[in-house]
Amino acid sequence: MSIDYVRQDKIAIFTLNRPQVMNALDIPALTELHDALQDFSSDPSLWAGIITGAGQEAFCTGIDIRSVLAINQFQDRSQPLPPTLMKGMEIDKPLIAAINGLALGGGLEMVLACDIRIACEEASFGMPEVTLGLIPDWGGTQRLPRMIPWCAAAELLLTGKSITATEAFRIGLINRVVPREELMSTALEWANAICSAAPLAVRAAKEAMVKGSNLPLEQGLELEDALETYLRGTEDYYEGIKAFIEKRRPLYRAR
Repeated sequence: MSIDYVRQDKIAIFTLNRPQVMNALDIPALTELHDALQDFSSDPSLWAGIITGAGQEAFCTGIDIRSVLAINQFQDRSQPLPPTLMKGMEIDKPLIAAINGLALGGGLEMVLACDIRIACEEASFGMPEVTLGLIPDWGGTQRLPRMIPWCAAAELLLTGKSITATEAFRIGLINRVVPREELMSTALEWANAICSAAPLAVRAAKEAMVKGSNLPLEQGLELEDALETYLRGTEDYYEGIKAFIEKRRPLYRAR
């Protein structure tokens, strides 16, 4: 298997397992990842996900150029790529990227498609597509300038250069830099914190962020109001209020 998909209580862990090619993704691996993410998205018992890479060298270096471009003959797009987290799939549950090494090209685009990003000290980030005569086409040219300062995004996209984890943290590309041995424990700590909150509220907050970022403020506020109205009709809302009054930990059921 190219993708290891395991469940740990309410948390799904996806490991890109092609370390021999720096966890670059060919079409079978992309299909496996799509299927695993689809299962995660539809399973009501899973509330948060973590994506990481196998080995210590790379998180993901994007498309496996040798296999995928050979199939596409550099021109032929008759064999489309499967829908991905980066383009074609909408995942309403929170995803954490645990970045264990190089995150280049499509690998960085995968990081951008995650909600929270934690990196080990050895990680590095870049979009080298322009050095190959291409541009990022999994959302890199669109998400990156929306998430970090324009000039910083332009530097990465127009030069193809890479930056360190420290620099990525400085410009707001990632949430935290930790020693390698603390990477997964930190990611799990954040995932468990998410899972302690009301899951429907977490998903609504993500929806408000994602959809609202592309709306004028007034429409975004209307979306926020609609989601809040929906949440007030859920069992979890009443449980949260009751638990607060009774000074106990709430028992949320995603209902």
